[in-house]
Amino acid sequence: MNDAADHHWYPVGLLSDITTPRQTLLLGQDITVQGDGTGYQVINAAGQAMPTIQRFGHLWTSPGQPNRDLFTIPETDAPGRRLVDVGSVRVKCSPLRAVENFLDIAHFPFVHTDILGAEPHTEVARYQVDIREEVDEVWATKVKFFQPQAAKSAEGGITTEYMYRVPAPTCAVLYKTCPPRPGEWDVITLFVQPLTEEWCEVWPWMALYDDQSTMAEMISFQQLIFMQDRSILENQIPRKLPLDPGLEVPTQADMTSVAYRRWLKRIGYTYGAQLVAA
Repeated sequence: MNDAADHHWYPVGLLSDITTPRQTLLLGQDITVQGDGTGYQVINAAGQAMPTIQRFGHLWTSPGQPNRDLFTIPETDAPGRRLVDVGSVRVKCSPLRAVENFLDIAHFPFVHTDILGAEPHTEVARYQVDIREEVDEVWATKVKFFQPQAAKSAEGGITTEYMYRVPAPTCAVLYKTCPPRPGEWDVITLFVQPLTEEWCEVWPWMALYDDQSTMAEMISFQQLIFMQDRSILENQIPRKLPLDPGLEVPTQADMTSVAYRRWLKRIGYTYGAQLVAA
């Protein structure tokens, strides 16, 4: 097992769904997730209890001793936000590929046609990417893109502003224009459970200002978006995320991906990554 990977937090289930013991994988190792609505446990293959945290409606665990607390998202505590448990999707791809795809803006018009993007609005304008040393996170800001339907509650196309944040190797947070409340940000997250280096369980979660849509409608909209991504993810070659800059040729639109890969190399996180050409 990758030593760096042992010391991070990973989502392993929705708190609302953990009622009976469930067998799953984490970093290729068998674990059991169990709870009764009042307390939760994760047990490894040796029968030992693993550390747990309850946050963002999910149960989180780590195979080793985490090197820091699980990140927070202060915006999600604001009054009036609706917290949306989307569920999970199992995907045959590297957990790092799943995060990178979430950070990719250029595919919107081609994969999410007439929803998150549309031709001829395919150009990705220059934006800013930083690895913020003080928090050890990757951030992309000043991202703008035209979208025919930016959210379930949106009516008509708008130019949507984004901020992307990578607070952990297998997690990403998207802050985006909130159509019903200009000046506020909707929050959409991607929490990824690495089952193996080439399989993952993806747990989207949202904190939205939306007084019109039903919970089922918001969940269905987000699931539609992710299912459109799934076929792309499962057909990427190589399956693991290349960290060597010479293995894939980036464009200006890929600046966030380049920073993400550089950051992974810097922190020594290589589970689900390809380091050299095959």
